[in-house]
Amino acid sequence: MIEMKLISKRCGIINPQSIQDFIKHDGFSVLERVIKNPDHQYLSEIEVSRLRGRGGAGFPVATKINAFAKETCDAKYIIMNADEGEPGNFKDKYLMEKDPFGLIEGMVLVAYLTQATHGYIYLRGEYLQARTLLENALDLARKEHYLGKNIRQSSYDFDIEIRMGAGSYVCGEEFALIESIEGKPGRTRVKPPFPTSVGLFGKPTLIQNVETFQTIPFIIDIGGSAYQKIGTKSSTGTKLISLSGNVLHKGVYEVPFGIPIRTVIDELGGGMEHNRKLKMVQLGGACGPIIPDYMLDMIIDFERFEEFDSKTGAGAIIVMDDRFSIFDILIRIVTFFEHESCGKCTPCREGHQQLRIILSRFVRKQAGIEDMIALESLARVMHQTSLCGLGQSSPTAIISTLRYFRDDYIDRLDHLG
Repeated sequence: MIEMKLISKRCGIINPQSIQDFIKHDGFSVLERVIKNPDHQYLSEIEVSRLRGRGGAGFPVATKINAFAKETCDAKYIIMNADEGEPGNFKDKYLMEKDPFGLIEGMVLVAYLTQATHGYIYLRGEYLQARTLLENALDLARKEHYLGKNIRQSSYDFDIEIRMGAGSYVCGEEFALIESIEGKPGRTRVKPPFPTSVGLFGKPTLIQNVETFQTIPFIIDIGGSAYQKIGTKSSTGTKLISLSGNVLHKGVYEVPFGIPIRTVIDELGGGMEHNRKLKMVQLGGACGPIIPDYMLDMIIDFERFEEFDSKTGAGAIIVMDDRFSIFDILIRIVTFFEHESCGKCTPCREGHQQLRIILSRFVRKQAGIEDMIALESLARVMHQTSLCGLGQSSPTAIISTLRYFRDDYIDRLDHLG
């Protein structure tokens, strides 16, 4: 079996409402060890592991954490970004509902190592079951002194509160998320300064994805050197994959980096539904590239995804069979991002509207060659000039289909009288 359950090993095994069940399965054991041995250089283990963020951008985690740890301030905040709004992704939901205590251990562990003073979980507004489970887990963690005053008989104080999103996709971006917690409209800020120095309420702030926090206790447990041996040289460890679309077995799977995409679809997903022919696969979510069948032997790896001017995203693999037209898919994607744009910057605010207008001509088979040229030009301008990740990544699907499905575009032009 190609699955490698490391950070998801307790999912489906423990009762997510029982802290005692969590503790029986080695829960909080890493946090206990760190508190009892505070002089060990645990942060160096994260650096050695070469862990990259699991929320989409793949930024080196140690760079963020070390910068945050060096900040000295009366207030330092840690935020778990649980605003999983990317269509096609549901792995954070899976972790929150199956192992909520594991996420708390990850947050408290990082907070202790960086001497943060308070934590927030910024949770997607639609995740009501996750909220209930997390609130229960936080209450039980406080009762057992894993949260609150004098954690586990130490002199360290740290607590976590949940803040709910209101359905905005852009609030998954760091600064838009911060603005939302502060009670402002969810719009990004110009960088620098970065959140690790000037973030929430003007104080140093560390923001990491749900899966990233879940991974850190495992790294501390086995050591950075052991962790970097899993996966590939550029992408160490495992990745949670949200597999959906026209496959037999949809779900969340944990696999080591370096596994071919086709293997995930065929062996874990069970292949295509109704034995239909695979037409295309979108990687990472709605903001990711769309690739044809012949490219599915490429491995899941940060470095490989850079050839799309893209990232691995949050790990979605959306499989589509031959019933679907790329233009029907693209128009849905662009319409979604047009609706979700915060409107702060012109390339994103105006660009999505124009992309939708041009694509609608292809849907109606009324496009000319000038439309194909304009579509590619506009998509690349948005990619290069938008202020945040929404406008930068949303044209990726268009750019990739113009490259790998160009004949589909030309076929639409051929219908012109």
